Amino acid sequence: MSRRGRATPGVDGLLVLAKPAGCTSHDCVNQVRRLYGQRRVGHAGTLDPGARGVLVLALGLATRLLEFLGGCDKAYRGEIVFGVTTASDDDQGDVVNMVNAAGLTAAAVRAALPALCGEIAQRAPAVSAKQVGGRRLYDLQRRGEAVEAPTALVRVDRLELTSFVGGEQAVAAVTVECGPGTYVRAIARDLGAALGVGAHLRALVRTRVGPYGLDDAVTPETLAALSPDERLARLVPPETAVAHLPALTVPAALREDLRCGRVLALTAAAAADAVALLGEDGRLLAIGEPASGGIHPRKVFV
Repeated sequence: MSRRGRATPGVDGLLVLAKPAGCTSHDCVNQVRRLYGQRRVGHAGTLDPGARGVLVLALGLATRLLEFLGGCDKAYRGEIVFGVTTASDDDQGDVVNMVNAAGLTAAAVRAALPALCGEIAQRAPAVSAKQVGGRRLYDLQRRGEAVEAPTALVRVDRLELTSFVGGEQAVAAVTVECGPGTYVRAIARDLGAALGVGAHLRALVRTRVGPYGLDDAVTPETLAALSPDERLARLVPPETAVAHLPALTVPAALREDLRCGRVLALTAAAAADAVALLGEDGRLLAIGEPASGGIHPRKVFV
């Protein structure tokens, strides 16, 4: 086989990818499958086709950790264009309304931001991966089926105006730190509505997913140019995905019990639903949960 397509059996780990604009998250998954020769690849949170930035992929056994990565906090930067409302709440959708936003000021924008912070009820964009009746909103929209987008409680920890350029289509650059399930383009939409001029989002960049930032990320082009060994070196150890969990070291005498899924005579220092079980070398062996008499290995990786 060529260097590009050589299969590497048993590839397990995490890959921090710098997704470019213009492709889907699933396109990135397919490319990584080909490059690593590993069919079992998933991602920890979709990025819209027009967005770029951190996309964390899991390969092999590490896909069993995606539930922990999907719940991580995230950070973004982007631009909010006032005076133009779109069907998708970003610059990828059809324009549905335009008004003159020349009267808008940076002070007015800044004063409106606190209402969109904290725990808020947020309506999903009409064109999104949110599901209604088991079908994704973007599929329903393509079929011309009008449905009401669901509303969910989300958490916005930081919403900061970093620059402002006035005009008929005023533009505000913002940084956002938020919990899982938050749509930044819905923030743009709701901010524009609150200011009475409408708005949409453009130039979205995800700068962080949990502990993984843009500085950790590799572009698909760079990844494709690497040798198989160099690509393996880009994988991140799975234990980094659960660094936020309480951790216990499993002594060698209990390794057989762990492999067989028996309750381990260990006690977590803090009450938690999940515990990272590590080997004496610091490698992740399993994810456990409290049980009568100790810790039950729920997801075993050895």
